[in-house]
Amino acid sequence: MDPKLLDILACPLTKGPLVLSEDKSELISKQAGLAYPIRDGIPVMLESEARALNVDERLDK
Repeated sequence: MDPKLLDILACPLTKGPLVLSEDKSELISKQAGLAYPIRDGIPVMLESEARALNVDERLDK
């Protein structure tokens, strides 16, 4: 993902920052506790498409 795009994207729920997952398949919002998928290089920024983070992911473990 283009770092410039990551800099301007924000969580649609919290308007907070997003972090690219280690495997680069999701954008993670720690504040919302959600991971938004990236499909074919395009972030899908819909709450209905996001998955809830598990406890370990929320705590950065």
